[in-house]
Amino acid sequence: MFRVDINCDLGESFGRYRLGEQKEILKYVTSANIACGFHAGDPSVMRETVKLAIENGVKIGAHPGLPDLSGFGRREMKITPQEGYDMVVYQIGALNGFLTTFGEQMQHVKPHGALYNMAAKDAKLAEAIAQAVYDISPSLVLFGLANSELTTAGEKIGLRTAHEVFADRTYQSDGSLTSRQQSDALITDTDKSVAQVVKMVIEGKVISQQNTEVLINADTICIHGDSEHAVSFAKYIKETFDSNGILISAINN
Repeated sequence: MFRVDINCDLGESFGRYRLGEQKEILKYVTSANIACGFHAGDPSVMRETVKLAIENGVKIGAHPGLPDLSGFGRREMKITPQEGYDMVVYQIGALNGFLTTFGEQMQHVKPHGALYNMAAKDAKLAEAIAQAVYDISPSLVLFGLANSELTTAGEKIGLRTAHEVFADRTYQSDGSLTSRQQSDALITDTDKSVAQVVKMVIEGKVISQQNTEVLINADTICIHGDSEHAVSFAKYIKETFDSNGILISAINN
């Protein structure tokens, strides 16, 4: 039987601004990446999201991003590896504080947005992020783009890594995600999106925008909780996986 984790970026509301249907989508995912206040989220939202995830039996991870609330952490910034290290340590610590109050353990760390994409290609930044995670706890799982510099750095330092694939994103022939600046970056057809992830899980392959077949590892699948039909999409993926004999299970289960 094939087995895969389904993760979702959550806790991305801020102040009076509300984003996503957290209560519903937590019924269909096994891991939650909770924003730590830099790209989104605030202390109250973090606490509420941690509580909801625990109530739904969903494993919790930190989702550190660049300090860019107005850009939602999706704009690249010129940072040094040391700055990347410090940002990640700081944000893991913030979320871990709330987990401690609930007596819960953190499962993983998954960088957000531009920080994630930068670390996928920049070996030095990837190594700094992996070191930050390792220094907090070698038992943490590092989530990164499948077959990227980030997962390579995690494996090199001795972390357990989870190669991540995306249900709603298109891929390039080198295994990278198509830039969001391009019109074909997102897959809006539900059936096409689900067919892509089933192929990635069962066959370990994805068809790129250049129409080439790319080998890919799929340990965990990301569903974007802020998309318009996130809940119905998550439900559809779960039903499709069940019918294809794919077990949905958190990385640490």
